[in-house]
Amino acid sequence: MGGDRSPEDYFGDDAEGLALYRAVAEAVEANGEAEVKVTKSQIAFRRRKGFAFVWRPAQYVNSDVPVVLSIALPEELRSERFKEVVHPSAKAWMHHLEIREADEIDHEVRTWLATAYREAA
Repeated sequence: MGGDRSPEDYFGDDAEGLALYRAVAEAVEANGEAEVKVTKSQIAFRRRKGFAFVWRPAQYVNSDVPVVLSIALPEELRSERFKEVVHPSAKAWMHHLEIREADEIDHEVRTWLATAYREAA
């Protein structure tokens, strides 16, 4: 694990957020090894580059959403599930997905994570 902070440090007493993070981590780990880097603002999953990020929107705005999963992909995907899609650099599209329940990390999300994992190699 990267850095001195752990996912438990990041979420503190937010058991719901930590449980959702763990559901994302399980989906990521199904693809193989990835570095986990915890900062004050997010938890990043990395290979050669970051490909998935878990963060708490309530850190920044008034929000009842426990976590957002941001997935970096080489092209824009269209889905009503995404809260927002942005194009921060020429080779990356960031897809932001609000997660309220662990079962939202379904086959579709796992497919997006698998693509992001491969592209980050």
